Amino acid sequence: MKYTIIIQWSEEDKCYVVLLPDFTNVMQPCTHGETYEEALKNGQEVLEMLIESCLAEGETLPEPQVLGNFLKVA
Repeated sequence: MKYTIIIQWSEEDKCYVVLLPDFTNVMQPCTHGETYEEALKNGQEVLEMLIESCLAEGETLPEPQVLGNFLKVA
């Protein structure tokens, strides 16, 4: 599945925060990192844990939100 990971700089927290908008039942932001790369790694780990947890508990995974096709060839 292709889920969205949003990474934003938080001036207040002085770190990058990670949001997983497809998982509406999870507190957001769900993790962070001192660098963009660390935030991405942490976000991917949280995403994997959420998917594994849903599957283990027999819950339905949320449908990934899909943005429109932004790359159109003229």
